[in-house]
Amino acid sequence: MSFSSTAIQALPVIVAAFVVAALIAGAATPWVGRLVTRRAIIDHPDERRVHARPVPRGGGIAVALAFVVVGGPLAIAGNDLPGMLVPRTISTGHLVALFAGGILAVVLGALDDRFDLRARWQFAGQLGLALVAVVGGITVAFISNPFGPGNLRVDTIFGLGFTVVWVVGMINSLNFIDGLDGLSTGIALIAAVALGLISLAVGVVQPFVAMLCFTLAGALLGFLRWNFHPATIFQGTAGVMFIGYVLAVLSILGFAKVVVAMLVLAVPIIDTFWVIVRRVSTGRSPFSPDRGHIHHRLLDVGLSHRATVLVIYAVCATLGILSLFVSTLVGVLTFLAALATFGMVAFMLRGQPGSGPREAA
Repeated sequence: MSFSSTAIQALPVIVAAFVVAALIAGAATPWVGRLVTRRAIIDHPDERRVHARPVPRGGGIAVALAFVVVGGPLAIAGNDLPGMLVPRTISTGHLVALFAGGILAVVLGALDDRFDLRARWQFAGQLGLALVAVVGGITVAFISNPFGPGNLRVDTIFGLGFTVVWVVGMINSLNFIDGLDGLSTGIALIAAVALGLISLAVGVVQPFVAMLCFTLAGALLGFLRWNFHPATIFQGTAGVMFIGYVLAVLSILGFAKVVVAMLVLAVPIIDTFWVIVRRVSTGRSPFSPDRGHIHHRLLDVGLSHRATVLVIYAVCATLGILSLFVSTLVGVLTFLAALATFGMVAFMLRGQPGSGPREAA
């Protein structure tokens, strides 16, 4: 993969956005931790969680703060920045939907962190966020042609429906995999970096989208300093909803790099798919909690907390690197192969959920 001269010209802005967002998130996270602790927004241990002491949640507010504070002014400056050409395909409405929807996601998630809303209300909030994106004009209008050059236009109704499913699915995938210290944060960081790099590649050349992706990546890295094992704060629903929404929107704005996002986020997406299949097949609600996720399975077979997280990081990073160099068709086939392989691994690791040892966070 090679970068264009325009992308190279934009690198100083992109690097600065990444670093400043990381510093802001890193500095803001302890303050957010003290704030939520005073309001008793605490994640208490139970039979399906692996931390053994209460941990404050809602740390995703720091990620959102860093992204908005850094990304907002840069988005407004747009074409005035070196090498930062705003694509004609990205309108003011798109940017309003990105930032306003992200802020709304934090608010809705924070309400759940504070009041432990029922699953139906969380789902309603996710649908509302998807509608914000659609109203703002963020829809999948075309997909990459897996059998040749160019893109394939998609029907408007299909594009709208896919966008809603994509936003809701992205939020839930990160939510379902958010079971170990730093797991979903690190996966989202890898995804943001991969989307940013692909946006800089020759043939794409979207440094503006890359800047937003690396701003998010920087914010996630700053927060990961406090969220990695042993975590002193969790991102909470506020973080999950914000990160899921922003990643979903950026993958659509970036020339609909949905296939890239699917490949990089294959672990949480496929884990969510198989967990829902298993729960529904046993007559349970797809949103009912348990310890049947892939990270729980790996803990149950003897991997440590950190080792489990690092193994999943490695898989996501490998898929992320692969997504930068393969065609759309190969990416789709790889995702399907991962879907089947993941199912077999989950079957072989099956056992009594919750039989593994608990670890202190």
